[in-house]
Order: sequence, then C-alpha cells, then structure tokens
Amino acid sequence: MPKPVLAELALAAGRVVMDVYAQDFSVRLKSEDSPVTEADVRAEALILEGLARAYPGVPVVAEESFAAKGATEVGSRFLLVDPLDGTKEFIRKTGEFTVNIALIENGVPVEGCVYAPARGDLYWTQGGAAFHASGAEPDFTDFASGRRLRVAPVEATPRAAISRDHSDAATEKFLADIGPCASVPKGSSLKIVEIATGEVCLYPRFGPTMEWDIAAGHAVLLAAGGDLFTASGEPLRYGRADHRNPSFLACGAKAAPARWQSAFAAAKG
Repeated sequence: MPKPVLAELALAAGRVVMDVYAQDFSVRLKSEDSPVTEADVRAEALILEGLARAYPGVPVVAEESFAAKGATEVGSRFLLVDPLDGTKEFIRKTGEFTVNIALIENGVPVEGCVYAPARGDLYWTQGGAAFHASGAEPDFTDFASGRRLRVAPVEATPRAAISRDHSDAATEKFLADIGPCASVPKGSSLKIVEIATGEVCLYPRFGPTMEWDIAAGHAVLLAAGGDLFTASGEPLRYGRADHRNPSFLACGAKAAPARWQSAFAAAKG
C-alpha cells in the first residue's frame, strides 16, 4: 500500500511547527481576534505546496489563506487544511495542538490525517481504515506499523471530551441530561480522534467551529466506526459557502444513541 500523502505532509508540517514551538515567538490577532503565529503560516505554506503537487487542480481551503483572502470556490472534491489547530494551546505550551488535513468528496471526509507533534501522535486513514502510531521523534517511515483503530462500545458511564476553551451552558445541560458522564477536557481535534481510539465516547460541540477544524478528525472517526451528527440527527457534511459548521455531536457509532441525540437537540434549543 502506498504511503499516505496527507500523513507525510502533516509530519513535515509538524516539524516546522515544533521548530517554532522551541523558540520565542510572536503572536498577532486576526480580524476576528483569533491568534496566529509564525508556526501557522509556515506550516500552511509547506502543506499547500505539497498538496499542489499531490492533488493538482483540486481546490484547497486552508485557515490562514481563508483569513487573508476569503472563500475559495470548491466543487464536489476539495481539501481542508488547518496547519495548527489549537493555536491557544500552542501559545500556552500545553502540547494539545494538531496539524489537520482532509480530503472531501461529495461532502464526506474520505481521507484525513491528524498529527499532534508535541505528543508524537499520528492518526490517519488509509484504504478505508483508521490508524494510530506514536513516538517521541516519529518519522513513521513504516506506516504498516500503525495500530488499527475501532471505536469502543458505549459505556454505562461514558467519557465525554469537552473543549478546554469553549465550554458553555448548552454543553453543561447536555452532559447533565444524558445521565452519569465523566468530562475530559481536551484541546484541538484530539477531542474527535480520541473517540476513534476508544479513549472517550463522545464530544458535543455547540460553539462555532470551521470545517478545517474538524474534517481530518472526522475522517479518522468515520474510518474507525463513528460519525458526527447535527442536531437533527443527520451526519454532518462539508462544503458550506462560509465553511462554518453547525453544532454537532461526535460519537463512536454510526447513529447516535437516541437519548444522546434528543438531549443534544434540546440543549441546542
């Protein structure tokens, strides 16, 4: 099986990110007051160059380019890139930040890679399956060594990933309504891929997110047996004109348990 291109690009971008992480770096604010660093910009440039070679003619929507230039016209097949998901975690040096790259076809994330370079964790899809590998200084030249991922059965007292930076009343209401539940704060797209590994069972998100924030993790979760759902219970899909996501519920199943879905819809209001 050929090496996964998205994973190789994410690894290369992760090295750039960690070069900046090891130094003193400046932070500026974009128009919507979200932070951006040299790591975001350099990693995105590297990824875009690699995608232009690997996927010629396929449109790419990348966070920093979108912030600078606005929307890109996309068709049924396009790529989504977040060169540094969890910039606030990067600035605080918690290690919970990722490089995210996903390929979308007809609204579905069919390939994806999430790389957490400070933790040495790589999550990727290949041949319709999801994999995880880790190491202190990973080069992952042997992708066949990755552990295949499958979601875990829903537990009696599920573990729910929640955002470190974006908790809200709707999330608290949802967690209270579904019954006994353990909350696990996480940064970046780790909240989604850790459902694929079985470390957590679900992730409710009511606050704003963009398509590039979640598509790569969604691809990994889909390949591991889970999915993301809107408040109506439909699978979340990509390609909206403004690339903003609705509220969603990620879980380790192809359909959310009925009590979760009804509680999610009620919390959203």
